[in-house]
Amino acid sequence: MSWKPVLESAGLDSWIVRLFEDIDEHNLPWLSALSRRCEQAFGDALIDLVPSYTTLLVVFDPLMISPSQARTMICRILADLEPEDSADAGAIHELRTWYDTSVGPELSRVAEHAGMAVSDVIDAHSQQVYRVFALGFAPGFAFMGLTDPRLECARLDTPRRRVPPGSVALAGRQTAAYPKETPGGWNLLGRTSAKLFDREREGFSLLRVGDQVRFVPVSREEFEREGGDTTPMEPLV
Repeated sequence: MSWKPVLESAGLDSWIVRLFEDIDEHNLPWLSALSRRCEQAFGDALIDLVPSYTTLLVVFDPLMISPSQARTMICRILADLEPEDSADAGAIHELRTWYDTSVGPELSRVAEHAGMAVSDVIDAHSQQVYRVFALGFAPGFAFMGLTDPRLECARLDTPRRRVPPGSVALAGRQTAAYPKETPGGWNLLGRTSAKLFDREREGFSLLRVGDQVRFVPVSREEFEREGGDTTPMEPLV
């Protein structure tokens, strides 16, 4: 790594390990390796690991290990850290998606911003293979990237009060699919029938950091057969 890792205290029970300054898919093998090594080193003293684009939050049990001991362990790991091999990459997922302006009202906005036809926006979004950089905002919400640079588009000025589950969206050069109904200000392109968050599933979230994702366009008929909700979006208010 050309960037020297930095440790930042996040309280009496956690450290933030800042590995990088910029978002890049090449960060993932390093973050995955650090996460795995911390899991092994901390053992029962580990409470949680929260990876992000450039950092890893390490949460530990302060009754089992002191902050200084935790810091020393992390520093030892960083001293000889090597990125995970590409063979250890996460699972591959295909999210079958119905792209349509009735459920993806910003398709036209993104197309106009990019100077492209709507069909070209769909092609550009669906032909890319994305990596899951982080989970957050809502349970099962996976931040993925990076999109085709032509599709880069700012968030909405006024977020929606309600975004239905399965809504496929983009903001900046990130893309995501909403796992449940929440407010949201991303540009909606369509909807997937995939169940992204399930309390009956081990780990709850379908997508995990490091996974690879491709959005596969399907017809309305296919989407409905797979249990997708075709209810049109409500007006933006």
